[in-house]
Amino acid sequence: MHKEIDFENEIEHEFISNGGYEKGDPYAYDSENALFPADVVAFVQHTQPKVWARLTMLDAHKASAMLLDSLVKELAAKGSLAVLREGFKCVGKTVRLAYFSPNTGLDPSATERYADNRLTIVRQVNTKSGAIPDILLVVNGLPVATMELKNSMSATQWNVENAKQQYRFERDPKELLFAFKKRCLVHFAVDTELVFMTTKLEGKDTFFLPFNLGYNYGAGNPPVDGDVRTIYLWKNVLTRDSLMDILARFIHLNIEEKTIVTEKGIKRHYKETLIFPRYHQLDAVRACIDHAQVNGSGHNYLIQHSAGSGKSNSIAWLAHRLSCLHDVNNEKVFHSVVVITDRRVLDQQLQNTIFQFEHKLGVVQKIDENTQQLAKALADGVPIIISTIQKFPFITQAIRTMEANGKGVQISTAGKRFAVIVDEAHSSQSGETAMELRKILNKEGIEAAIAEQLLDMDDEVLSEEAKKALLREQLKRTKQPNLSFFAFTATPKFKTLAVFNEPGANGKAPFHHYSMRQAIEEGFIHDVLKNYTCYKRYYRLLQKVEVDPEVPRRKAARALARFVEFHDYEIAQKVEVIVEHFRTHTRHKIGGRAKAMVVTGSREHAVRYKLGFDKYIKDRGYNDVKSLVAFSGEITLKEYSDKKFTEVTMNNGIKETELPEKFNTEEYQVLLVAEKYQTGFDQPLLHSMYVDKRLSGIQAVQTLSRLNRTTRGKSDTFVLDFVNEPEDIYTAFKPYYEFTSKGDDTDPQQLNTLAYALAGWKVFTTEEVNAWCEIWFRNRLNPTGGEHKKLNGILDLAIERFKTLSEEDQNLFKGQLVSFRNLYSFVSQIIPYQDSELEKLYTYARFLLTKLPHTIDSRTVRIDDDVELKYYRLQKISEGAIDLKAGEPEALYGPTDVGTGQADEDVQLSTLVGRLNERFGTEFTPADQLFFDQVRETAVANEQLRQAVKANSIDNFEPVFNKMLENLFIERMDGNEEIFMRLMNDESFRDIASGHLMRAVYQQVKASE
Repeated sequence: MHKEIDFENEIEHEFISNGGYEKGDPYAYDSENALFPADVVAFVQHTQPKVWARLTMLDAHKASAMLLDSLVKELAAKGSLAVLREGFKCVGKTVRLAYFSPNTGLDPSATERYADNRLTIVRQVNTKSGAIPDILLVVNGLPVATMELKNSMSATQWNVENAKQQYRFERDPKELLFAFKKRCLVHFAVDTELVFMTTKLEGKDTFFLPFNLGYNYGAGNPPVDGDVRTIYLWKNVLTRDSLMDILARFIHLNIEEKTIVTEKGIKRHYKETLIFPRYHQLDAVRACIDHAQVNGSGHNYLIQHSAGSGKSNSIAWLAHRLSCLHDVNNEKVFHSVVVITDRRVLDQQLQNTIFQFEHKLGVVQKIDENTQQLAKALADGVPIIISTIQKFPFITQAIRTMEANGKGVQISTAGKRFAVIVDEAHSSQSGETAMELRKILNKEGIEAAIAEQLLDMDDEVLSEEAKKALLREQLKRTKQPNLSFFAFTATPKFKTLAVFNEPGANGKAPFHHYSMRQAIEEGFIHDVLKNYTCYKRYYRLLQKVEVDPEVPRRKAARALARFVEFHDYEIAQKVEVIVEHFRTHTRHKIGGRAKAMVVTGSREHAVRYKLGFDKYIKDRGYNDVKSLVAFSGEITLKEYSDKKFTEVTMNNGIKETELPEKFNTEEYQVLLVAEKYQTGFDQPLLHSMYVDKRLSGIQAVQTLSRLNRTTRGKSDTFVLDFVNEPEDIYTAFKPYYEFTSKGDDTDPQQLNTLAYALAGWKVFTTEEVNAWCEIWFRNRLNPTGGEHKKLNGILDLAIERFKTLSEEDQNLFKGQLVSFRNLYSFVSQIIPYQDSELEKLYTYARFLLTKLPHTIDSRTVRIDDDVELKYYRLQKISEGAIDLKAGEPEALYGPTDVGTGQADEDVQLSTLVGRLNERFGTEFTPADQLFFDQVRETAVANEQLRQAVKANSIDNFEPVFNKMLENLFIERMDGNEEIFMRLMNDESFRDIASGHLMRAVYQQVKASE
């Protein structure tokens, strides 16, 4: 197959032999109307004889002309996709131009009509402009797709890039065959290695999307034994049944409305985009549908698709397909589809997309009022329901309220099956709220299981009513046979992989995978680690007071770090770096529209940054950089004790809901954030991110991924990180770059071990747990006032015992109780059995935790007046790409060692200051030896240090030595200014020097004794 024509012959042969196509006649093409008129007429004559009879009755000689004239006019008005799906009007009748595969086999005539479709492959058609596409795919006379083929083994050595250029420069977008929506809906550029496609030809601006399988978690296609890599296109994707399915249930027109403010008022601009599924979307939806059709409900699927995968469209397609899915017995697989999402944009997108397929209202209902609306939608069997997870726990109460108002509804789940699509797996599908969803959607199934399992609870001390309620709580956690979950996420946690564990093609979860690496290499997202610069701060803290108090190590370390982080000088230095970098490098990107985000460590940090930002910009007289700040609640600063800072006041009255829209305008360039807009915020113009917060794991991936959105003119991104090391960011991203591996499953025995440890504290007794659970489970939905008192009284017994523990033990007990609660909540979803003792302890623990006093260390650490910032500078330590292709990812692990928290140890403040200072610096050279020898001899002669050596081990001597070290340096400063400044400003140099000196002084004094 060395010539392009050979490649073309092979593809045509496959389409005709195995793809369900017939060979079409290129000379039958009407270039004026871009149709195959004879095929159109033949299809109508064969499938709709009554319509044809009506036409011939009106005028036998002009029947064909009337039919074609009506078709051409409606194609001009509605476009080919709408005509294929809805038909067109002719002589007062609706004429169908295609019949699609029915959802069931109940109507044999529908199956017969579908079989009447005639799909043809036509080669080398001469078009009106003189262009000759290699292949046309035609449905009943209407062209729907073109293909340009290239064979790199031919004499020209042309490849897919040449095919793209041919579309851009040799195919006229104004010609009917190539015009947007008018005839062909998709155009494929193909060679033996790669496939690209577009739905809109725009001359030189035509944008092609890759349509490839992916290879080794990246772009491209895998090799095929004995054939070309792109064989899947004509062997799988464009076969008769597959293409008709895509035309019927996938392609849709997305209309985006933009409001533009002009001098003459508000104008609305509409942008139309024809969406053809990308390969991974098509494959994922079909894989889910095929598995559910064969295996029914009761399965948990994880679809791990990277950012940039087009998740919203995938969810819309999957929801529609699941809502009308039938098994081989023509029974509905799912009676309703529930989409769990917090994204408002998805609501409208789902409704718009599905309306194009169904053309009737009521198929999709968004729950945007209250829980009563959700209860009614479930009771009415609405096909697709869009809701947040938070509404489900209140359904029972909503039903009671409706009954009280004379509008009662009954939600019957008997014999009903539900598909639940989760928009973001680990945010929407966690904790007790998600369990309530399962309980509501399998109410009858759970009640039946309760009746069966009650027989095995003879030794349980609870009453019959309490036993039933206990079982009801346990059973809602496990996998429900009438529910299937389809969870989407780019960054699964261990728990996500464990719960949504339906194996995919490789025998492991996730069920379907589209990697971050493939999305980057295919150009759907930017590689946010490609331009990553790290800065490091070098500083010296000095202790100002004579007294050296003992303080809790961890708490004091945080206080010292906070002292530096919130220091006006540090923030001023960082603001200068950020603003000057933005003005010099970022501002001109994306055609001068580029924006930046500053990620701060806390709300107070964000407020101080905003104050510093505004001051610096004002002092410099800059008018080309303006910032907004985003944080929750209100903050007061000790310097401004009479002032309260809020997001709205600091943004000059811009409301919280208005902020994303305001930031999208040209007025603002920089967004300062504290725990907001770090997930789910979609702003394609974000180019640079300045990070002043410790990031790790999923949080690092989600935060930095705010930059990865693509838009015209955006060719790269930039990150400047003041806090994190490149190795830490690599570790966070690597598990999600190619594949995410799950470590060993959590051992359920840990629950028993932790339960024994909790009992050992003797804070509560088994009898108290049983008594509390008896009251709680017996009448949990409508407890009386007396029962409330009893529940509180039983918990108070434990509270009083808890108060007798030391502060350290209180922290340890509370930590173990939290660990037990979290571990049970997870493990109870995956173990195939129930343990009533653990369930009782879990329920009791949840409420005990709410009443336990806050275990705050009474020794508050205030160091602001005890230390001062003596030296400070910022230095760039690395820049370039963080290469995720190198190395292997570490597996994700679930809870293992739990409840092992330790009490805080006390250390001297000076020691802690020394340790903190020792973290920063560069290197020490032998050329400075004379200076250090002089310092060493001075130290050895110092009587205080000699006594410290005699009384202490070398470890205990170290803080004493470090405490005096700077004075020793200062004494020798004259004549040694260069070394002295290096010691004061280069902490790595100082670290090595001080360690060397300390050991030398200690050993010399010891040796002289």
